[in-house]
Amino acid sequence: TYTYYQLYREVNKLAKVFKDLGLKKGDRVSLYLPMIPELPMAMLATARIGGIHMVVFSGFSAEALADRINDSGAKVLVTADGAYRRGKAIPLKETADRALERTPSIQKVIVVKRIGQSVPMKDGRDYWYHDLMAKVEPNVYVPPEPMEATEPLFILYTSGTTGKPKGVQHGTGGYLVWGYWTLKWGFNPNEKDIWWCT
Repeated sequence: TYTYYQLYREVNKLAKVFKDLGLKKGDRVSLYLPMIPELPMAMLATARIGGIHMVVFSGFSAEALADRINDSGAKVLVTADGAYRRGKAIPLKETADRALERTPSIQKVIVVKRIGQSVPMKDGRDYWYHDLMAKVEPNVYVPPEPMEATEPLFILYTSGTTGKPKGVQHGTGGYLVWGYWTLKWGFNPNEKDIWWCT
């Protein structure tokens, strides 16, 4: 459970981690994570520094992950040691490592400890999420990068069932305006309502 303020604090800390790893406005970050809080945190932290995030479904194969990383030119991959699916542990880091054999653009890999299994970590490339976050001041503030409405916010890839997956680029202003008005018109939230969607 996170309050909005706790989420804000975690996003600022992760944005600082990204900046410390050398990420800057326009850089791409690939997210290969299960449905855990670190996924929206990574999306928001990437947007905060002006980066472009790309979510890859954690059930996809190493080949599918590599194709999307190579197409986007992502510099950083955020993944997890593993995930739970239908009660079974899925070795995400193992799948990511196979993809990384063919992804020259990736410079750093951040690994969330989700299931607690031992995974190989490559020196100078792989970092534990919790270790990086522990080095950041709890109340660090990373100013949001000013963005033009037409600048990219994220890339969403088609499934690839009918051919090579295509990356659809969503603009910062357009997507945020769409999100705002869709919520307002579709759900009519009031001041005392609680709404959360990932």
